[in-house]
Amino acid sequence: MIAMPAPSHEPTAPDHLLTVAEYAALGETEPGYSELVEGRLLMSPSPTPKHNIAAFELAVQLREQVPASLRVVLDVDVDLELDTPDQPGFSRRPDLIIVERAALNRVNREGGLLRASAVHVVIELVSPGSSRTDKIHKRAEYEEAGIPWYWIVDLVDPVSLVACRLGEEGGYRDAARVTGTFTASEPFPVTVDLDGLR
Repeated sequence: MIAMPAPSHEPTAPDHLLTVAEYAALGETEPGYSELVEGRLLMSPSPTPKHNIAAFELAVQLREQVPASLRVVLDVDVDLELDTPDQPGFSRRPDLIIVERAALNRVNREGGLLRASAVHVVIELVSPGSSRTDKIHKRAEYEEAGIPWYWIVDLVDPVSLVACRLGEEGGYRDAARVTGTFTASEPFPVTVDLDGLR
């Protein structure tokens, strides 16, 4: 009997910088999850249970508050549309997005990724090891992609939220850091019990 090597589940590194379409064609990668940064595949470990519970609880709180034309979606790839389709691309996988239902329908019909131009709010939950990425790198990318609102939720006790709004001249403007209960009238009337995310 000849012993066969066990199949490898390790992702194979691409031999060139990827476009967003090539990245989308890869499908799910294991272990962890991937994002695309300037055509380079960036692998990250899976989030902790605490992180996933907080993301789920936030989605539950937001679900009934978003307008009917929008939808809350957890952990999905978003084409940041920072370059032409034939160039090395950027695709991030935010913890949550609030996106147009029409964009979801397009992806269901045609495939591909959701596009930043259809995202109204992008939300990242800061985890140990992701603070610099979420507060600097992703912030700059979401800003350049023109996503109108970026909410940064820090899970360190007390849980806090900073709502960043894209200014008319570009660049995010930060509201004050909020703990306890976050309320806002824009981009839609919303109340979030931040302590309920623990």
